[in-house]
Amino acid sequence: MDAIHEKLKVIAPATGEQIGEIEETPISKVGLFYHKGRTAFLSWSNLPIEERLRYLRRLKDIMVTQMEDTASIIATDTGKVVTEALIADIMPTLDSIDHICKHANKILKRKKVTTPILLVGKKSFIEYMPRGVVLVISPWNYPLQLAMVPMISALATGNTVILKPSEVTPLVGKCIEDLFQKAGFPEGVVQFAHGGKEVGAAFTNGKPDYIFFTGSVRTGKIIQEIAAKELIPTTLELGGKDPMIVFKDAHLERAAKGAAWAAFTNSGQVCMSAERLYVEKNVYPQFISLLKKEILSLRQGTDANADVGSMTFPAQIQIVKEQLEDAIQNGAVLETGIPPEEWKNDMFLPLTLVTNVNHQMKVIQEESFGPLLPVIPFETEEEAVNLANDTVYGLNASVWSSDRQKARRVASKLISGGVVINDAIITVANHGLPFGGAKQSGIGRYHGDTGLKIFCHEKSIIEDTGRKKSEIHWYPYKEKYPLFLTLFKSYFNERRNWLQFAKSYLSILKKS
Repeated sequence: MDAIHEKLKVIAPATGEQIGEIEETPISKVGLFYHKGRTAFLSWSNLPIEERLRYLRRLKDIMVTQMEDTASIIATDTGKVVTEALIADIMPTLDSIDHICKHANKILKRKKVTTPILLVGKKSFIEYMPRGVVLVISPWNYPLQLAMVPMISALATGNTVILKPSEVTPLVGKCIEDLFQKAGFPEGVVQFAHGGKEVGAAFTNGKPDYIFFTGSVRTGKIIQEIAAKELIPTTLELGGKDPMIVFKDAHLERAAKGAAWAAFTNSGQVCMSAERLYVEKNVYPQFISLLKKEILSLRQGTDANADVGSMTFPAQIQIVKEQLEDAIQNGAVLETGIPPEEWKNDMFLPLTLVTNVNHQMKVIQEESFGPLLPVIPFETEEEAVNLANDTVYGLNASVWSSDRQKARRVASKLISGGVVINDAIITVANHGLPFGGAKQSGIGRYHGDTGLKIFCHEKSIIEDTGRKKSEIHWYPYKEKYPLFLTLFKSYFNERRNWLQFAKSYLSILKKS
């Protein structure tokens, strides 16, 4: 049944108040969306790249002008504090536009590559051809950044885009739509499909030319299965259970501050949150004391001076609660926070630090996506690496040590899409670095050169002048076999015999 008259209710998670409504996109219009996108693709993909980048620069100018209003919308719709809306949603998006506008021409221009000597007289090139209509399905935790970065990457490369923003934060989705409309993109180049899972499923089944999904492992597997049946390429940015390893020679006060931020920024609703903390045994008691002090100093709320906001998605609270209950029942100790049965009936969860945990517990093996940080002591470097690698995830990690050689050695051993040394999370903030995960944290990479090239087909081109009558590898083959043997043996021998190679080549050429 079409949801043409149905509306998404917009609830402010921090207060529970309804703050608006947004009309859902009728499923019956899926075909029309793809038709408009493919029609617009014909002209958009043929625009010079500088012309496409001009639209992105205009979009950036509008975002800068409306920065305060946009930050307010993000904070209200997600429950995060307005400072985090600014520094973790808006700033990375603006920086991404700058990065793309600066580097896209060089990344996407026709490239000459080496041609083997056996193809003498020819030239080889790579061209980048846009794919078509890209479907972007974005999440609710960073609803501006994680929607717009793949969108602008796809647009810069000549694709048209359909965005299905999260129904959990529909105001931000509508805000993004308004920004693009004000930037004046041609009709059909950027389209927006608002709604829940049914809308997302309908557009996934609508046979886009590429799918870029950010969200849960469970949903990512469903999307990948649908895409596989039609051989639709995908990028999947999924969950994480990121380890933070603190060695005894680390700057402990810095590491404690870093752990508090990395675990509780956005109320822990970050795929790259520090969700497992491993501390060298020699400094474990001291570090726990420092970390507790940092956590207890944090202030939850909604005003501009608050440190930690509310949870965004009500269902996520139950997941965090079940993990903590399982840990406590199996002997975990609360260092900060309160037992789950004492939690208030609101979206602000206690900032919880737990010790005496092990790798059999849900709190270690399952993504929490909330303000819950388990801590485990370790004795050796090898043990720390083994513990860090002992999950199905591999998105990001951090290593804390004053010994750079050791930190780099450990970083290289971690099965992770990214590692930060003496800081956390920030690989995603460098648009020159590829971003993505290992294992069940996802498929593919974006940001950097890769972030543009994934939205293109790589086209291989070889040119010949066309002046020669024939080629040595063409018919007839008569009497060529022994000559080719001599040619290849002289060429592929460790000590190449260039004189013999030239003689054989000319002999074959005469017979062609």
